[in-house]
Amino acid sequence: MSDFTTTDDRLPRDREPTLRVVPMPADANFTGDIFGGWVMSHVDIAGSIPATRRARGRVATIAVNSFVFRQPVLVGDVVSFYAEVVKVGRTSITVNVEVYAQRNPIKEECVKVTEATLTYVAVDSERRPCVVPAQQ
Repeated sequence: MSDFTTTDDRLPRDREPTLRVVPMPADANFTGDIFGGWVMSHVDIAGSIPATRRARGRVATIAVNSFVFRQPVLVGDVVSFYAEVVKVGRTSITVNVEVYAQRNPIKEECVKVTEATLTYVAVDSERRPCVVPAQQ
């Protein structure tokens, strides 16, 4: 498992991003910074991917346990989201998400922009909590 609290601003070398997106001008405020809500929605999407795989079905976000914005995200950044399941309960799955921005293609720079922990609950076809299957 990777160190979630790392201050290293290089992309993790030992894993692939769960999601990679480039924000556009419509995603920015008047000063050119990407809206925090845009980042939060993509963190939720990235976190749900390993949670869904682990639950082998539908999940719903039930908590944002922590969310820290370390640096702004800018128009044109290549934003990489790394998500990892860190805890599995009876019906819940907790996921850490680290977000990095690669910018300035002439002299590439990589900065860790956000880190978050979210909890999802496995739900059945009626959207009621269900037991997370044992890991195979």
